[in-house]
Formats: sequence, C-alpha cells, structure tokens
Amino acid sequence: MSKDLVLVTGGSGFVAIHCIDQLLRAGYRVRTTVRSPGREADVRAMLTNAGTPYPEALTFVTADLLRDAGWSEAVAGCRFVHHVASPFPRSLPKHEDELIVPARDGALRVLRAARDAGVERVVLTSSFAAVGYGHKQQTAPFDETVWTNTDAPGVGAYQKSKTIAERAAWDFIRSEGGNLELSVVNPVGIFGPTFGPDFSTSIFLIQRLMDGFPFCPHIAFGTVDVRDVADMHLRAMVNPLASGERFLAVAGGLVSLLDVATFLRQRLGDAGRRAPTREIPDWLVRTFALFVPDLRQVVHELGKRKNVSNEKAKRILGWAPRSNEESIVAAGESLVRLGLIKS
Repeated sequence: MSKDLVLVTGGSGFVAIHCIDQLLRAGYRVRTTVRSPGREADVRAMLTNAGTPYPEALTFVTADLLRDAGWSEAVAGCRFVHHVASPFPRSLPKHEDELIVPARDGALRVLRAARDAGVERVVLTSSFAAVGYGHKQQTAPFDETVWTNTDAPGVGAYQKSKTIAERAAWDFIRSEGGNLELSVVNPVGIFGPTFGPDFSTSIFLIQRLMDGFPFCPHIAFGTVDVRDVADMHLRAMVNPLASGERFLAVAGGLVSLLDVATFLRQRLGDAGRRAPTREIPDWLVRTFALFVPDLRQVVHELGKRKNVSNEKAKRILGWAPRSNEESIVAAGESLVRLGLIKS
C-alpha cells in the first residue's frame, strides 16, 4: 500500500467510483467526499460489487460543492486530488444556475483548499461539453485547443456549466494557484460497467433503450469507457508532462444511437431484444420533444457529427482505450447483472 493519499470528490458518482476502484487496486490510500454520511454505505456496496480490494484504505469526509465546510479536512494530507463531482441531471434544470453555480464554485472551493493544503496536483473532470458546442459544423476533429462558445444559440445549461467551471479552474491556477498543478480530463459520452443503481445519464440512456424505448433519434456521438476515463485520471495524476494540459477522452470514431441499440440487440441476447430497430426523422423528434422532456436535450444535436481526436492522450499519456462496442455492451451487461432491466 502506497503512502500517498488521494482525494476523490463525489465518491458515489459513476466516474468517481471507478477512480476509487483503480486507485485502491494501484495501492493508493483514498479519501472521498459524500454529501451526506448515509452515502458511505452506498459507496462501499458498489465497491463490494466491483470486487475492489483494500476497503480499509478508503475513508470518507462529508462535503458539499456549495459550502466551505469539510473541504479543508477533505484535502488534508493528500498528495493528489481527483475533482470529479459535478451535477449532471437527467432532465433540464429550471434555471441554468442550478448547474453553473455548483460546478464553478465547487471547482474553486476544491482548488483553493488543495492549494492551501500543499496538494501537488489536481486532476479535474471536465467534459467534451466544454469543447465541442456552439460551433459551426466542421469535418476536422475537435482537439484540446477548442472551447465551447457559451454565447451561441442552443448551448445548454450543462455545456455552459462545464465550460465555465473549467475556465474558472484554469484562471485560478494562473492567478492564484501557487505551486498547485492542474490537469483536466474531457470525456465524451461515458459508458462501460456500472457498479450500482446510482448511475450516470449515459447509462440511463442504455437502460431506456433496453427497456424498450420505441425509436432512435438521428444523432451520433463519441463514446468512452468509464474504466478508461478513470485510467486517464490516474495517468494524468502522475505523468510530469500532464501538468497544465487538457486531454480529450474518446475511444475512436462516432456511433449513432441506432448503432448503440444494434450492439445491445446483437450482443446481449434476450436482455437486448427490446432495443429499438429504427431511426425516425428529425422533424418527428422535434414534434415529440414538445411532449417528451427526455428528447429536448437532443434536439439541437440532430444530424450533427462531431469527430474528436484522442491523439494527445495517446501520445503524452500512453492511453489505450477500449472500443465503442465493448464499452456499450459492458454497460448493458452490468445493468442485467444488477437486475436493473425490465424482465
């Protein structure tokens, strides 16, 4: 067991629980934050499902992104911090500040506490949402030099929250970070296995398809396996060349939602039989979105194709991601294993 202690914020989250799992397997001591003490049992249950070793090397602190209390205790004695916690709702918020304020202020709270405690490096979980939105259609792949234009029409609250929070983090490091280093991970749609019922919006999408959602909107997107996102966090944490850098996390080429449904049907047998078999026209999706809230978040992405480059992460971090199909099938398999698909 390493003497190094790593803080992972938002320990019950989909990405955070995989970071904790991999850190413990790599021999680190881990501390994680939860918003209420009752969540400790949920985190430990998920790690038990994952077969994670060294549970005694994990400790907990209660802290909330909207409050100062707890953060000094959370970072005390830590060499590294993975700041993963950030709101990602399944439905649109009533006001965009419901996402922007906790994302931005929470990141600054963590960075400030980390600097004051002498933490060496923070790895911040951002998103492709901070890169690829508010731009004209382009064929060239998006890379880490690009930022989402938050002033453009159609850029939603989530995209704004991730962009504003990440920019605030870089501004903090430049102006008052002292010796604190920052690396940022920007994943596309994250799939792969879930360890429990408290899963991400992307896994909720897989669940909806497997439970019999009747059709697929005509959308395409990049994917990445949550295990590879966690692996990138660990690599960015220790690689000297990662300081001051952003890294896009994407497996490879784009997949359509119909591709996703096809993977599930072809690979999961009876459990995937309800996945949809057809796309519907964009105009019909726009009509349905007037009555189906789940569809409103995809309307602005209909027909768009956003290629994303993972060259930088491969070159600098030696990162080697799983395929799109493997991560999507693993997500479906884990839902079946946990009994979270309709029988």
